[in-house]
Amino acid sequence: MVLLTSALFLLFLGHVMPQAPEDRINCYPEKGAVPLQTACVSQRGCTWANDTTHPRVPICHYPADYGYEVTSKTRTVHGYRVQLRWRTGQSCAFSTPVQIVTLDVEHQTNNRLRFKFYDQSNPRYEVPMDMPGPETAASPEYEVEIPDYGLFSIKVTRRDTDTVIWDSSLGGFTFADQFLQITTKLPSRYVYGFGENEHATFHHDLDWRTWGMLTRDESPGPPVQETSSDGTTYDVERNNYGVHPFYMAMEENGNAHGVLLLNSNPQDVTFQPRPALTFRTIGGVLDFYMFLGPSPEEVVQQYTQAIGRPFMPPYWSLGFQVCRYGYKNLQHIQDVVDGMRNYNIPQDVQYADIDYMERQLDFTLDHTNFHGLPAYFRQLQDECMKTIIILDPAISKNETDYPAWDRGVQMDIWIKDENQAGPAYGKVWPEYADEFLPGKMENASWDFQVENYRSLVGFPDFLKTSTHDWWHEQILDFHNNPTDGIRFDGIWIDMNEPANFIHGNYDPMTNSGRCENNRWNNPDFKPWIMGDLYSKTICMDAHQEGTDGTTYRHYDVHNLYGWSQTPTTLRSARVATGKRSIVVTRSTFPGSGKSGGHWLGDNTSKWDHLHKSIIGMLEFNLFGIPYIGADICGFWGEPDREMCWRWMQLGAFYPYSRNHNQKDVIAEQDPSAWGPEFAEASRAVLLTRYRLLPYLYTLFYEAHTKGSTVVRPLLHEFRTDRNAWTVDRQFLWGPALLISPVLDQGATSVTAYMPDARWFDYYTGGEVSSSSRGSNMTIPCDMNCIPLHVRGGYIIPTQEPATNTKASRQNKFEMLVVLNDDEVAEGRLFWDDGESADTIESGDYLLLELRANTGGVTTVVTHKGYQPDSTATIGSVKVFGLKSTVGEVQLDGVTTSRYTYRNKVLHITSMDLDLAVNHEIRWRQTTSAAVHHIPARWPLLFVFAILYALLT
Repeated sequence: MVLLTSALFLLFLGHVMPQAPEDRINCYPEKGAVPLQTACVSQRGCTWANDTTHPRVPICHYPADYGYEVTSKTRTVHGYRVQLRWRTGQSCAFSTPVQIVTLDVEHQTNNRLRFKFYDQSNPRYEVPMDMPGPETAASPEYEVEIPDYGLFSIKVTRRDTDTVIWDSSLGGFTFADQFLQITTKLPSRYVYGFGENEHATFHHDLDWRTWGMLTRDESPGPPVQETSSDGTTYDVERNNYGVHPFYMAMEENGNAHGVLLLNSNPQDVTFQPRPALTFRTIGGVLDFYMFLGPSPEEVVQQYTQAIGRPFMPPYWSLGFQVCRYGYKNLQHIQDVVDGMRNYNIPQDVQYADIDYMERQLDFTLDHTNFHGLPAYFRQLQDECMKTIIILDPAISKNETDYPAWDRGVQMDIWIKDENQAGPAYGKVWPEYADEFLPGKMENASWDFQVENYRSLVGFPDFLKTSTHDWWHEQILDFHNNPTDGIRFDGIWIDMNEPANFIHGNYDPMTNSGRCENNRWNNPDFKPWIMGDLYSKTICMDAHQEGTDGTTYRHYDVHNLYGWSQTPTTLRSARVATGKRSIVVTRSTFPGSGKSGGHWLGDNTSKWDHLHKSIIGMLEFNLFGIPYIGADICGFWGEPDREMCWRWMQLGAFYPYSRNHNQKDVIAEQDPSAWGPEFAEASRAVLLTRYRLLPYLYTLFYEAHTKGSTVVRPLLHEFRTDRNAWTVDRQFLWGPALLISPVLDQGATSVTAYMPDARWFDYYTGGEVSSSSRGSNMTIPCDMNCIPLHVRGGYIIPTQEPATNTKASRQNKFEMLVVLNDDEVAEGRLFWDDGESADTIESGDYLLLELRANTGGVTTVVTHKGYQPDSTATIGSVKVFGLKSTVGEVQLDGVTTSRYTYRNKVLHITSMDLDLAVNHEIRWRQTTSAAVHHIPARWPLLFVFAILYALLT
């Protein structure tokens, strides 16, 4: 009797006694909730603990024994199947708990683990995305622990270090119809990823921060204030254009792992100081994939192996690009291009934003202001430039003889309303024709314009096969129409969250947006996203249809809209152009990087957005979307000269380098608009970019074939250096090039962290002092400076630059050899024609392995499926890091005098070596400090002197 009483007492204590503050899982997770003690305990079955002054610590929290209990665990071919039962007597504040939940644990590979919670009796929505199944896991790097009976939890341990990398024992696990929640402890406070949101630092703040994820037409910026039912206000972080429920966490010893929750429903994540992380979503299943690394770079490689490798961009898309929303007419575009040319500023791509359209209607041309645009774009293409046009998904219905709408109706491509009676209508950019707008006011308020001037639009359902066919037809017709279309080279898809200028579906009774008050549009629990689920989009009870005929609620697939539009757009662009082409999309989801790149949306001309653009680049490389950049100089607002100057220097090292702004700003901000001094500074930094493009292109080859990052944080290369874990004001191109930009107004120096390696100034070859290794270094930096450092141990292929990539690709290559402490280095060069589709898959490329040591460098052709232009030869080699002077140089066994050795830099010039042939370039070092190489012109002068003496 005493034992039984003691057991009940302990059970009672476990349920009502508060946990440590850092362990508490919030039992009032909804926005703006005001916890009440009675409701907390009696209605929600949680624990009340108002014992802390910290404003974010939950005072009503789940008890540690809240959740499910294990009823059975059986072994399967690849792991376990576990049956879980909702614990008797528990309450759930949101929706109805699923009583019996099935957990499948799959040891998919040695470094990939999957565990999935679902309702075996009642199939639920799952993301319609192809993911790899289990392979062979003969020696898994992880161990999974689940109790045989009793309170359920799941723990994952890294075998070789015994580090626990997942532990759900804090409680709160819930699997209800519209509220799914699970918490895990984290192995360290260094967590990266989740998006798309604007984060102040690359590593997350774990001080009870919550981030919502629902695709939304929302510019990045600070939190917004919302008001609760009792009138109090609270902050909500902005949820931006994409959804990426993926994170990478560092472990205390420098290992890393990644976790994906494959779920596309509206959701949020909460960090807490334990450290711990809580996932909450309002639909689908909990389908987790874990990637064991152990290096951060391997985590991303394993992640992209599962979701799809990044696409290979055409070479020209790595050139500089110019765009503006607000080009008034064709002459405006021509003036910008002419300005760039007048200053000889490199430019490869010119854009046309929605200004080129008639009343912002897709697949139309404004013949009043842009009549000559098709011919002008063809002229630019003849002059070795490329063109990209914008397309939005929403199609106007208020037209006569508008093929895009008419064919869409015939092919039944629209997202349907809640009754599936017809299209779900909204309002976006398209306007009514002028004859229907008597007394139109150009300066009317935004809301007035939307209500009175915007036509009704339908939203193509890109999950349907018929929509792919319709979109393909429209794109090809527009590309091939010589008078009413544009012969573009790439496509920029915008507004594909999908964006809507009204909240919900169009209601003719109110001439605005409205949604039914049901569990799809207004569920009991709404994640921490801005406004309602249907704010700035269509209703969540709208219907969509998959390629296999499956019907989906928009509630489940809203976050997949841009994801489903991107691959079909790339396919159409490739067919239209007959080339590799490119698609840049605003809305993304895991796997989007297979078909498109991304820009960081409508940023603002303010100094902190320079820094935050670096964070965004680093995050999207984690997400498998390495073709990434921000609008240089900012989209909203008007930059001052210094800001735009510094932003051009930073933006020259975005993988996707584009200057873009919006129409309400009067002044231009492209680099030709600021005068000759600014133009020369922009030209100089862009020529540096163009010189480095062979290296950048090779990094994209590595991304496409191995899943590597292109832009990466220092922690990816120096994972045991804890100082590197928090560096996010610098970044690397691949493993070898360190960029340390000026990010602050008025700054004339940069504080750069130099990890423990051999580093050299890219411009001069000067070696960074060994005393600076593993510490911060102050670098003086005037307005013409962006510090670049190259890392010992690597060979960087470069090429003589030009003002476009068509010209630069025909110039000579230079191999920049940077020796490490052991005086060795290695690198690669990938080369193809730069524009044909699928050259890697068809083998139509050239691949060189580059190796160097203290005595020379070799280039070895490991794949020869492409022959470069005869002018694109190896013209020079530059070597940093030799520890003694050079007395002789040989090219393929033949001695040459065409070299210099000055300031510890060996520069071999006047070479003309076939890129597609193996070569050996040797040098002989001498330990005598008195031996110096005679400059290349001196031997000839010496011979002439002897002949002159003999003759006289």
